[in-house]
Amino acid sequence: MSNTEVRALSAPERRRKRGIITMAVLALFGFTVFGLLPKEGLPVTYSFVLGNEWIFVKEWIVNSKTGALGFSIASILAVLLATLQFRARKTSRFASGLFAATFLMSFLCWAAAGKFIPFTGLLQGALLLSVPLIFGAMAGVLSERSGVINIAIEGQLLAGAFMSGVIASLTQNTWLGLLIAPFAGAAISWLLAVFAIKYGIDQVVLGFVLNVLVIGLTNFLYKKLLIPYQTTWNSGGTFAPIEIPLLSNIPVIGPIFFSQSIIVYLMYVVVIVIHIALFKSRWGLRTRSVGEHPTAAESVGIDVNKIRFRNVVIAGAVAGLGGAFFTLGAVGAFNKEMTAGKGFIALAALIFGRWSPMGAVAAALIFGFADNLQGLLTITGTPIPSEFMLMAPYIATIIAVSGFVGKVRAPAADGIPYKRGGR
Repeated sequence: MSNTEVRALSAPERRRKRGIITMAVLALFGFTVFGLLPKEGLPVTYSFVLGNEWIFVKEWIVNSKTGALGFSIASILAVLLATLQFRARKTSRFASGLFAATFLMSFLCWAAAGKFIPFTGLLQGALLLSVPLIFGAMAGVLSERSGVINIAIEGQLLAGAFMSGVIASLTQNTWLGLLIAPFAGAAISWLLAVFAIKYGIDQVVLGFVLNVLVIGLTNFLYKKLLIPYQTTWNSGGTFAPIEIPLLSNIPVIGPIFFSQSIIVYLMYVVVIVIHIALFKSRWGLRTRSVGEHPTAAESVGIDVNKIRFRNVVIAGAVAGLGGAFFTLGAVGAFNKEMTAGKGFIALAALIFGRWSPMGAVAAALIFGFADNLQGLLTITGTPIPSEFMLMAPYIATIIAVSGFVGKVRAPAADGIPYKRGGR
């Protein structure tokens, strides 16, 4: 018998191993398809200036074949670095981030051969497309960390979009529209809380029913009021971008993060507050306890259902605020079913992010970037059919979930109604 014992890998180590294998496969694919197969290269122009920000690098012109080959080699080196760090039992976040950046750039060099890519605009658009997803994911964090499944995020977003647009139109005041949006989302969440917590209705079925209710109601009102009387009921306007002095002038970063509407700045505040409160406050400890072990929480005097009810309503208010972005932050008018399934994508981001605020934000940003990238490349023209480009956001998530996330675990009591004294 050998004296050498093989140590079994833990669950996190197995996930990291799967992630490294996935990166290796993608890196070899990129090296072959993006770097070696093209016979010749065309110039790709990347623009880094969007407005009046300080100019560090205005444009970067690179040969598509040379760029794709160089970045794909860098992605292979990133995989090797991640492997070495894995063997040394060290974290490999830097290596994973380096791989993601270099693989993306190798793809862009190949797909945009002979094209002009507004790189700063690409990133700015990705953030904007992520805004409702982030609000929706934060609503999911608040609700599901408390033990209530929130399938109704889509309806909460849509209600916020509808009410904010209508109130802003009737009053010709975008601030009043923004103010009413959280109440619209909270109203839908109140229904979810009443039937799920008080009456113990199946939370998944209930969430879908509420989504259908909001879709049907908004469609009816859109047809009866918003279309015939558009100038009165559906012309609310939008918030103008607010440039933060000095910060908005920082190259690349400034236009992306610090030249946005008030809704985007509110998103920054919501994410930070939820993250800090969930892990650093008494409320956060109680929220996590009722989501993981409600019986134990009740044994120390915590009113489980009261906390759940309150958090579900707050979650709806957060989602309603995100819904206002569709109208007041984007087009200024409500359109039929304009959320277009973003609530379900936010739910996927929540799961991908492991029910963590920052993880959910990262997942939402991946969705937003993939969505904006496919739109840009479809317009500019790529070797990839447009139908496949439309699949990009979902393919990105499938790859990420299967390779980098692996098996995820929801809060232990998520979706389980609680009766006083235990079950």
